[in-house]
Amino acid sequence: MRCKTAARKSFLLALTGVVLLVQSCGEATRDGSKAQTGKPSLSVAFVYVGPVGDGGWTYAHDQARRQIEKEFPNVTTSFLESVPEGADAERVITQFAQRGAKVIFTTSFGYMDPTIAAAEKFPGTVFLHCSGYKRAKNVGTYFGHIEQPSYLSGLVAGSMTKKGIAGFVAPHPIPEVIRNINAFALGFRKNRPNGQVRVVWTNSWNDPGKEKEAAVSLIEAGCDLIASGVDSAAPLQAAQERGCLAFGYDFDSRKVAPKAFLTAPVWDWYVYYKTVIESVMKGTWKSEEVWWGMETGLVKLAPYSDLVPKEVQAQVDRAADEIKKGSLKVFAGPVLKQDGSTVVPAGKVATDPELLSMSYFVQGVVGTIPSAKH
Repeated sequence: MRCKTAARKSFLLALTGVVLLVQSCGEATRDGSKAQTGKPSLSVAFVYVGPVGDGGWTYAHDQARRQIEKEFPNVTTSFLESVPEGADAERVITQFAQRGAKVIFTTSFGYMDPTIAAAEKFPGTVFLHCSGYKRAKNVGTYFGHIEQPSYLSGLVAGSMTKKGIAGFVAPHPIPEVIRNINAFALGFRKNRPNGQVRVVWTNSWNDPGKEKEAAVSLIEAGCDLIASGVDSAAPLQAAQERGCLAFGYDFDSRKVAPKAFLTAPVWDWYVYYKTVIESVMKGTWKSEEVWWGMETGLVKLAPYSDLVPKEVQAQVDRAADEIKKGSLKVFAGPVLKQDGSTVVPAGKVATDPELLSMSYFVQGVVGTIPSAKH
């Protein structure tokens, strides 16, 4: 699952930010809006691994936080961005709980153990950890099947490629990323059976310079479409500069590169956050593992740009409906590995544990999976 280890701000800055961001009645929030006057019925905090302006992963989470403030007048929110993982994160999470946050969302895999540790000290606080697998009575986990819209992006790419070669700018070699690459490749080869998806690793979630360089290298190697799993829109920008088509990721970033943007696998975190807030306020919340798909609206495909032909849109829309109904499974057999061996036999579907531990590339993907070092 999602793990971020790129260099972050120093912990002293992060801790100072907590003091600034944790709100009391009537204080200004980080984004400039005003907290409610009077005592709020529920204080909710968010711990972000990246900057809110990344245009991707953290930005999508923060858009949901903003919507919570708009839709729930009795809820006050606070956040801290670019929080380092490990012991530093535990201190930040603890600070939020000490200052009265009753619901705390920790939004990266690397916050898993810090979340569990902080939760032990505050049994009356609800903690939600994104993409992890460790739970407790007051700790739940949540994530989504983002590989579903990634597969749909692959269908678009397979229909629109002229060279039959797509590029994928990949961050870290973990199952979440590998799953997305494979899903994109399966969709791509559905419409272009002999197509290739070439992968370049950046070993970073949010390094626009590396990401742009990786996209350019893929375009120069013959790719006429670019997809990615990184947090910034740099690959999309590189594609537009080189006259190439591309897909966004995490958030609808068409405004960044309107001449290149086709669509994007995106998150609508408000769908989940709304459910949690309502259940906590009603007193019905309980710890559970949440892994929702397109049928819930948590993950989806961004609206197509005008660059996507209507007939392609119609085909992909049909596939999206089948995914939502459960009749189309992205990793339904036969699924073959790069070497041609069968990993999911015909008539079978990859199980959740198999998806969560995916460590191979499917046939059609060109590249290797380095050992994860973070």
